Amino acid sequence: MHRICMVSDFFYPNMGGVESHIYQLSQCLVARGHEVVIVTHVYGDRKGVRYLTNGIKVYYLPLQPFYNQCILPTLFVAFPLIRNIILREKITMVHGHSSFSALAHEAMFHARTMGIKAVFTDHSLFGFADASSILTNKFLKFSLAGCNHVICVSHTSKENTVLRSSIKPHLVSVIPNAVDATMFTPDPSKRTPNTITVVIVSRLVYRKGTDLLAAIIPEICKRYSNVQFLIGGDGPKRVVLEEVRDYYDLQDRVTFLGTVDHDKVRDVLVHGDIFLNTSLTEAFCIAIVEAACCGLQVVSTRVGGVPEVLPPQFIRMAEPSVKALVEELDKAIQDCIQGNVIPAHDSHMIVKNLYTWHDVARRTEIVYDSIAEEPQDSLEDRICRYYQCGAVAGKLFALVAVIDVIFLFFLKWIFPAEEIDIAPDFPSKEMSNRNGAFLPSNTNQTRPFNSHFKSS
Repeated sequence: MHRICMVSDFFYPNMGGVESHIYQLSQCLVARGHEVVIVTHVYGDRKGVRYLTNGIKVYYLPLQPFYNQCILPTLFVAFPLIRNIILREKITMVHGHSSFSALAHEAMFHARTMGIKAVFTDHSLFGFADASSILTNKFLKFSLAGCNHVICVSHTSKENTVLRSSIKPHLVSVIPNAVDATMFTPDPSKRTPNTITVVIVSRLVYRKGTDLLAAIIPEICKRYSNVQFLIGGDGPKRVVLEEVRDYYDLQDRVTFLGTVDHDKVRDVLVHGDIFLNTSLTEAFCIAIVEAACCGLQVVSTRVGGVPEVLPPQFIRMAEPSVKALVEELDKAIQDCIQGNVIPAHDSHMIVKNLYTWHDVARRTEIVYDSIAEEPQDSLEDRICRYYQCGAVAGKLFALVAVIDVIFLFFLKWIFPAEEIDIAPDFPSKEMSNRNGAFLPSNTNQTRPFNSHFKSS
């Protein structure tokens, strides 16, 4: 059994792919007999300790978000809190999520200083040319130099991470995302008769190809009078789509739903015949899996890890250009008109067996087991790896690692480990079932993300 600490700046009540991934993976690891706690920062008035179903404990640390829901990178400020949690919960494995998360990188760094194994999951693709990517990649190189293992959600993501961080390829595993098929069931009766509905559920930002979508909508509406667009999501590029709708007088054919909670996405998808993804970069794109699970045809840009996600019969792919996307969307519409599509329930059953969270948890468990058997590396080896991260940056990284060790000795003196109370384990499955508490009767099924939270 492993005692795992999941760490990320991104968690409930913030909603997104990383948040859902952490939650679903944690629930399935608990079902496999492991202990899991989750660490994030405060979200508004949500602070302190909260509990999820199955007794998963969430620590909302008193650290305020600085930018884009991430804390200010400080390296040392969070160390006393992280050390306290690791000792209190008897953690044996720290698992950080997202390259953007400063809290995850700091937690893994401090865990390695304490001799705790660390795993990192990268959920995104990054470039190499702009200033933001250069800084992020250099910080990632430092962070992963001390990490035991890395997980990527696609082979394309693995190649990207290896190039960005200079980590050895054999230390990176590919474990895809999954979909909770119980949440994404088809319902063809919700579709509008004699009308083909194209659904888009995405953040309306440049990276998601909103400018391409703005050019596609009027072209398709000009070709087909019975096609309508249903757009879920919000962002700075929404104003561009609204201007297009007003300019071409498409108010009755383009509907904006605004922000859609994750547990309501299925209710939007089942109204559609076709799901359109215009992203310019994607590591995996869980949205197209959810759409296929609901029985929709998928039209997507051929970018990042998208070609790895679905079998060819479920998806039409195009280069990220208006002309190519219009052509593929036109073919998908013709398939709908001619009835040349996979029945919704058949599509659901196939996708349901392709991606399951319990398979993701099983494969993640294999990673945990493999690094748990590795011998503990010495402080000298860690500092040597940091030193090799660059002619100038490497020396700074090594210095930071030495300071962290000195800080750890200081914390041991001020807050001795024997004076930190050990948290009691959550009751076992047998105890919970006997007392009629917490655990559902069927732990092989997870329930909607929003429905599990309650205050401690």
